[in-house]
Amino acid sequence: MRLSVKQITWLKVILHLAGLLPFIWLFWAASQGYFSADPAKDIQHFTGRMALKFLLATLLVSPLARYAKQPLLIRTRRLLGLWCFAWATLHLTSYTLLELGINNLALLGSELVTRPYLTLGIVSWLILLALTLTSTQFAQRKLGRRWQLLHNFVYLVAILAPIHYLWSVKILSPQPIIYALLALALLAWRYKKFRQWMR
Repeated sequence: MRLSVKQITWLKVILHLAGLLPFIWLFWAASQGYFSADPAKDIQHFTGRMALKFLLATLLVSPLARYAKQPLLIRTRRLLGLWCFAWATLHLTSYTLLELGINNLALLGSELVTRPYLTLGIVSWLILLALTLTSTQFAQRKLGRRWQLLHNFVYLVAILAPIHYLWSVKILSPQPIIYALLALALLAWRYKKFRQWMR
């Protein structure tokens, strides 16, 4: 049975809650002192993981809609992408304010250049920014064929963001490896599309 428009609307509500409730929990956990001795790192990792989760969910929509024969699922892709950008922006903001401090914002530029994992992170964020700014139907009509070319850069983010996560942790744990493997699997799912591009 295919999902109806009404069911997709309710699914969007659930997805919005999935993006908003962890944000509310983050503030509550910080106020209650539930983080470790280095809360800045905990917040950075939490926001970064949330961005990755929404990125993976965004990449999952197309193959899921195709193989489950639920074409209306495509309508959730933009929503997931916007939440991915929102959490990525929180991730960048938490690093800038909590790691560097508001009095050392001038260091941000040099940090992004001298630390390769940060370079990957800011490149990923800039791509997500471009995709967010052009996510409207107006932008799609205005850009024409170039719109799809631009939005294919999400696959580059799916490569750079997990590497950024792997590179940023001092002690390698299973979690960043799992995210990297999931991203690799979702990219491998599109091997036919990539083969066409190579031709």
